[in-house]
Amino acid sequence: MPASARAIQIRQFGGPEAMQLVELEVGEPGPGEVRIRHHAVGVNFIDIYQRTGLYANPLPLTLGMEGAGMVEAVGAGVDHLRVGDRVAYASQPPGSYCELRVMPARSVVVLPDGIDFETGAAMMLKGLTVQYLLRRTQPQGGLQPGDFVLWHAAAG
Repeated sequence: MPASARAIQIRQFGGPEAMQLVELEVGEPGPGEVRIRHHAVGVNFIDIYQRTGLYANPLPLTLGMEGAGMVEAVGAGVDHLRVGDRVAYASQPPGSYCELRVMPARSVVVLPDGIDFETGAAMMLKGLTVQYLLRRTQPQGGLQPGDFVLWHAAAG
């Protein structure tokens, strides 16, 4: 049976005034998907790019790229997650500004007990960005002991 959930959605690109609180129907997860009830969601600069249309997505669009919560339902073929798991994610498709959503399970990881939902929702996109920059875009020869890394901004 479909559930309904509140979400922040845009129907046109624009400023913060374009965001609307709407009620959406949320169905059962299909193969390779999970349904997550959010306990916290991350807010990122990319959300502004999507809201303004700089990174255009089809409309209407539910904003948000990362969240953390509990798995409520698991679709066929998902073997790394179970109902009741504490989880977090940062990925496409957008849509984390909501209470409940269905999304691809491949983008969702189990949240360790020592990490609360708020931290889990806030760390994923930034953490994956750091991992990518340190592991995939290193100087020729990679980083060596004694090298310095300068973080000049905390904005993605």
